[in-house]
Amino acid sequence: MLSPDDADRSLRTTAGVFPLHEYHLRLAGREWTILHTGAVLSYDDEAHYLGETVSRPPYGVALWPAAIALAHELASRAEALRGGTVLELGAGTGLPGLVAASLGARVVQTDRHELAMSVCKRNGERNGVDSIEHRLADWARWDEVRRYEWILGSDILYGESTHQHLRRILESNLAPGGRVLLSDPFRGASLRLLEAMEADGWTIALSKWSVGEDVSPRPVGVYELARTD
Repeated sequence: MLSPDDADRSLRTTAGVFPLHEYHLRLAGREWTILHTGAVLSYDDEAHYLGETVSRPPYGVALWPAAIALAHELASRAEALRGGTVLELGAGTGLPGLVAASLGARVVQTDRHELAMSVCKRNGERNGVDSIEHRLADWARWDEVRRYEWILGSDILYGESTHQHLRRILESNLAPGGRVLLSDPFRGASLRLLEAMEADGWTIALSKWSVGEDVSPRPVGVYELARTD
């Protein structure tokens, strides 16, 4: 039997019970504590994590460098976000959406995995952010009709089989004049999607962040997309 504290620090899955760790960072004028099943900050961390075939925790509840980079990018855009509507896709541990909500945005966080959403909600509670709407949503069965001034995603472009669904969401749910912010550690599949979108008329700007240890920081790009029509 798990104690209440142990239960708060663990994640029950069909593959077993995984401990939840805390990641602390100072951002947007405050201290954040994020629960996660593993901090994947270096290439070695990622290779080890993805190499686990038997008892790997769910992908979405690890803390990936792209989420940290996107959170920093959002903190740098505090004035633009204040009062805006935000849709976060593949929220995972929820860090970017939490930061956006703390800056005054109205945030909807989505993920198709109930386990990830449960950790996302826990992180909101731990950090005193209670204004976020949470929704379980599968991109292939997407039924959201609202339009948002901002659509966010961190490391969500890696699966080419999902690209058609993602493009449909961006095209249908981005408000006129809105912006998409997608953070990614320069994966090949991600770059191919972005190149295709640019060829189809999206404008794309890039900012670069470094996440992780000073000795071997992980480069992450944050891409700002906008429609030209």
